[in-house]
Amino acid sequence: MLPEIQNLYDVWYPNRIAKRNESKQISFNELTNSIISTGPFYFYIIDFFDMSLSHISPVISQIHGFDSETVLFDDILGAIHPDDIEFVAKAEKLSTNFFYEKVGYEKMLSYKTSYNFRFRLKNGEYALFNHQSLMLSLDDDGGLGKSLNIHTRIDHLSNFNTYKVSFIGLNEEPSFMNLYADEKNQELKEFSKREIDIIKLIGNGLNNEEIAEKLFISALTVKKHRNNILAKSDSKNTAQLIKNCILQGII
Repeated sequence: MLPEIQNLYDVWYPNRIAKRNESKQISFNELTNSIISTGPFYFYIIDFFDMSLSHISPVISQIHGFDSETVLFDDILGAIHPDDIEFVAKAEKLSTNFFYEKVGYEKMLSYKTSYNFRFRLKNGEYALFNHQSLMLSLDDDGGLGKSLNIHTRIDHLSNFNTYKVSFIGLNEEPSFMNLYADEKNQELKEFSKREIDIIKLIGNGLNNEEIAEKLFISALTVKKHRNNILAKSDSKNTAQLIKNCILQGII
């Protein structure tokens, strides 16, 4: 095993379940509406107890050339660009700190983690992908059970990677976007569910008046929300905001 991949296991191993007794879990079907794809994608479920895979999408063969019946987790990790593996390890470490030290591990089932990195394709070339992960189960102590991972090819949208991480809230939870993977004491810029709803409606092409009617609020309130969203997301304009949100799997 490459040292860089071992670094990833070193992040996961201390927090995985010690035995199969997941008391907190949600079904795959409950999460299907949370899967956002802007290009060719595949998914699989990783069991952190023994690092085995299940529910592997056959599309993985078209994208990476792996046999969905025999592919191992190490095969997928080994397809990450060598220059991006360190970032992935830092992103996973940030995720661990976010849940266990910031918002609480009990919130883990109510968030989607998203970041981008380069993956090796079937033809040997590399392309930028968006990675989304959603925890399916935990034990009583917050030990990692199973996670749904979705990998979406996004190089048709951009070849530039910001190397930032976002935590997208589900079930009315707030979202936290554009976090640096290697900064522990950075400011967590919180986006409310209402702000995320507005971002999605902007992405659908609605103007302030149409959004106001949809959400039963005033157009002035929508405008204030838009200004706050642009400021917190470090976006110069709406076009940049929407592009960044698409790349992060938010819309």
